[in-house]
Amino acid sequence: MSLPLIEPDLALLREGRTLIDVRAPVEFAHGALPGAINLPLMDDEERHQIGIEYKRRGQQAAIALGERLVSGGIKTGRVAAWTRLLEAHPEAVVYCFRGGLRSQVAQQWLAEAGITRPRIRGGWKAMRQALCARIDAAAEQPLLVVGGLTGCAKTSLIAALDQGLDLEGCARHKGSAFGRHPLPAPSQIDFEHAMGQRLLELPGPVVLEDESRHIGSANVPLSFWRGMQDAPRIRVEMPLDWRLAQIHQDYIDDLWEIYRLQFGDWLGWTLMRKQLAGALARLKKRLGGARLARLQRLQALAFREHERGNRQAHEAWLAPLLTEYYDPMYRYQLEKHDDQRFLHVGDWDSCLAFARDWVAEVERREVSRTVAPA
Repeated sequence: MSLPLIEPDLALLREGRTLIDVRAPVEFAHGALPGAINLPLMDDEERHQIGIEYKRRGQQAAIALGERLVSGGIKTGRVAAWTRLLEAHPEAVVYCFRGGLRSQVAQQWLAEAGITRPRIRGGWKAMRQALCARIDAAAEQPLLVVGGLTGCAKTSLIAALDQGLDLEGCARHKGSAFGRHPLPAPSQIDFEHAMGQRLLELPGPVVLEDESRHIGSANVPLSFWRGMQDAPRIRVEMPLDWRLAQIHQDYIDDLWEIYRLQFGDWLGWTLMRKQLAGALARLKKRLGGARLARLQRLQALAFREHERGNRQAHEAWLAPLLTEYYDPMYRYQLEKHDDQRFLHVGDWDSCLAFARDWVAEVERREVSRTVAPA
């Protein structure tokens, strides 16, 4: 029986097609295609045993062991799981690591159950190569980088633009010592896939925040990072009280809401305090022992006041954190790159307006170039 194949086309992701990943859970956790659902042919232990058999006795012996391990009720259960998903998403396609034996077996078992679905030629590996190629290509697109001191709401500015790429969102990290997200960070592969997925929607100009190459545990791909370094820049400048309110929202209010919803009041509060205290302690080398001890005392007092209903008490340690740590660090970076020229420097609203005008101008030039006579 001929089992249908489809090409590893990124249109599958752009169109939001349902993808059934039949790799083992450990492989899926290491990195999956955006939006894929893991319904494995083999669990981790079965895959481990078959791998050992393959090394000892070769492919045919490994296949025979797999047929023994995944048979009877186990096989029936896995086919039933695929069938239920396909009943809800009849357009779904199947893939494994290289689009070979495992996805082919899944196809065959589904065909025996009366369901014919294609698998992706080249599987996960081919689709990943295409996503990485999309990131490399985006490095050549017009990029505009938004800089500014901590608390200038650069991420909110990016979110307000249809052409914005939120690298911190892809990394599930705010890009600072206090930026760790309560939920687990994505793997490097999943970070890159999230980038590639967003860039599928952005064939023209892209606006993004000025970031270190390292965002939490994720690294911006080198080709794209170099494109960012060469890109024109704008800078948001806002007064201290405005920025202080913004980081209070980010570091306290928004963080607490995530922890509360995820873990409940008591455990969420305990975990949030632990995260913020740990983030402050990790700054000892930069702050020095005496200044760190002062900020730790202020932070502990702020948490006690917060428990009494005074959330604003956190400003006692957030304000010196801005002025004594973040602001000098950013200004040092500016001095290191004093050759940088900013297309625009202004408040948040003016930078948003400039970014929109820049996007419109780039798109207008691109249209003019496309329709110009040869």
